[in-house]
Amino acid sequence: MSGPQCCENPPTLNPVSGSGHVEKLGGLDAYVSGSPDSKLCVLLISDVFGYEAPNLRALADKVAASGFYVVVPDYFGGDPFDPSNQDRPIAVWIKDHGWDKGFDNTKPVLEAIKNKGITAIGAAGMCWGAKVVVELSKEELIQAAVLLHPSFVTVDDIKAGKAPIAILGAEIDQMSPPALLKQFEEILASKPEVNSYVKIYLKVSHGWTVRYSIDDPEAVKAAEEAHKEMLDWFATYVK
Repeated sequence: MSGPQCCENPPTLNPVSGSGHVEKLGGLDAYVSGSPDSKLCVLLISDVFGYEAPNLRALADKVAASGFYVVVPDYFGGDPFDPSNQDRPIAVWIKDHGWDKGFDNTKPVLEAIKNKGITAIGAAGMCWGAKVVVELSKEELIQAAVLLHPSFVTVDDIKAGKAPIAILGAEIDQMSPPALLKQFEEILASKPEVNSYVKIYLKVSHGWTVRYSIDDPEAVKAAEEAHKEMLDWFATYVK
């Protein structure tokens, strides 16, 4: 189960953050950034705090600036996890917002994206969102996958994935500790038909790519390094 580390450093949500806009896609509200004329899309699947997190939207804008059409769906229907609500801890909240529901809700979003003329889609998932991404990979619904400090992802998930996959993990991570990431790496090494890359970032914690303080230069630098690797992966495989 998603534990306390999954919920540390909650963002201050802002529904008007970012330079993109919100529109309906496949039945979900989604933050959208980048040119709709692009034939290439990146789907960013959030952690439990949802699509109004300013750092996540800033990342979407950064990916869009590289030429991708970027979609960040609201998987939680305006009900992201609220750590201040003591009557609804993560173990209760997640019963309403399981990754399986997220996977099912993604399918019509992907159809709506394709109806815009998109020909290739990559997906990146943070924490909760990483599990949704591996399910998309199993079904060959995406052309490339990136997992950032994943939660819930299992050895069997990695064995079943079909899309080229990059896994960017943290040295300090109870959800996906380095030992588990090493297992993922070994499995992927035995699957030459699936291009893969696994990296463990030192001195960072679960959530570091999107739940950093913009006032902490070291935290920003570590996040930006991971963002670059994610972008490089998509530039290689989403064509």
